[in-house]
Amino acid sequence: MASELEFLGADISGPLWSAHVLEDAPAKVVAVHRAYLEAGADILLTASYQVSRRGYAEVGLSPDRADAALLRSVELACAARAEFPARRVLVAASLGPYGAALHNGAEYRGDYDCSYAELVQFHRERIAVLAESDADLLAFETLPSLAEARAIGEALAPFPMLAAWFSFNCPDAQAARLRVAHADPLRDCAALAASFPQTAAVGINCTQPGWIASLIAEIRAATALPIVVYPNSGEGWDAATRRWTGASDPASFGSLAESWFRAGAQIVGGCCRTRPEHIRNVAAASASISV
Repeated sequence: MASELEFLGADISGPLWSAHVLEDAPAKVVAVHRAYLEAGADILLTASYQVSRRGYAEVGLSPDRADAALLRSVELACAARAEFPARRVLVAASLGPYGAALHNGAEYRGDYDCSYAELVQFHRERIAVLAESDADLLAFETLPSLAEARAIGEALAPFPMLAAWFSFNCPDAQAARLRVAHADPLRDCAALAASFPQTAAVGINCTQPGWIASLIAEIRAATALPIVVYPNSGEGWDAATRRWTGASDPASFGSLAESWFRAGAQIVGGCCRTRPEHIRNVAAASASISV
């Protein structure tokens, strides 16, 4: 979502990232959803990863405004879905980890300076708002730690009617050890997430494509639930120069997607720097597996 908004000319450089576009140019959000549906997507992730009361408060915006943005993100995805009435499309409400609200990259480390109770409250506030929306499920994304997954499970407990997926982040150094960003074993994280009654799928996102096959095997060892994977394009982010490095090849991404389906993933998509052409190739890979 964020990468494609950039390609459409949206400014996502502020602390609220793609959430700025929800406020300033909602038609661009619908256009991104439409582009992915035209490419064959079956699930739309809302433009709400960076939306939370805490994050909005840090830039001087009210809790009510944050709540309204969460609901607006779902409404925009549903509006795009309505343009394709013959298709069965799910809307997954994107919810980033606590670290995403800190605007300092902590979601890629999990080193939060907050209590466990605060972590539960952070997630419960957003869950309560989205429980009143038309989202088909909640997508807890880029989770860096076992502790945050446990806090989300507790936050979800009062909402037994909701479905959710839990998607963890494994940076290169940790992925080689089959661990998430905070160094907790991925297998333990997957097992914990799978233990919550609302969990519909467990997986990996915001991770280099080359690690995905081995990470799928690790998740499969922990649970029989569906596995969701949506890695980065394969490019890398240079924090010092604030630019992307390397190259992205949608065709190669599609070939890898076929291997991920064969390894046991049921849901495959793309995270940072992937575009509709990547998803078009993923859809083709899915169709080839189904034949």
